[in-house]
Amino acid sequence: MEHPFEPIYNNVSQILILGSFPSVKSRAAEFYYHHPQNRFWKVISALTDAPEPKTIAAKKALLLEQRIAVWDVIYSCDIVGSSDASIKNVVPNDIAKLLNKTSIKTVYANGGKAAELYNRYCYQQTNKKIIKLPSTSPANARYSLEKLIECWSQAMIRA
Repeated sequence: MEHPFEPIYNNVSQILILGSFPSVKSRAAEFYYHHPQNRFWKVISALTDAPEPKTIAAKKALLLEQRIAVWDVIYSCDIVGSSDASIKNVVPNDIAKLLNKTSIKTVYANGGKAAELYNRYCYQQTNKKIIKLPSTSPANARYSLEKLIECWSQAMIRA
């Protein structure tokens, strides 16, 4: 399965948040973090003191206004449903190319699988370390929304 949509960025993006591969809901909507229980947009809204965006256009605008780029590590793979654990036969996206045409200074992983895949497939080309954040996925039930916001905020302050 190939990644069905483009990264969100512009030439002044300063941070990059990488997921692993879009969920079934995100693939259907052709946009990032589209599952209604994914807490990504709530976390980004809290970190930027902005209202939670409801439309794809508003989500893109918020990211670009805040100089945030979003993409996924994987260009294509075999995957069952939305399960990161099922991912096989990975072909990575060209993260280095994106980094070279932007002002991105810091790369974050939205979850452990994204960090693992980045380190395995992309780090050698980018030579840029990734900071692993707890996943905003509804599958990550160990983290409340408040705990996610706290962890993401602390990591971004330190970076």
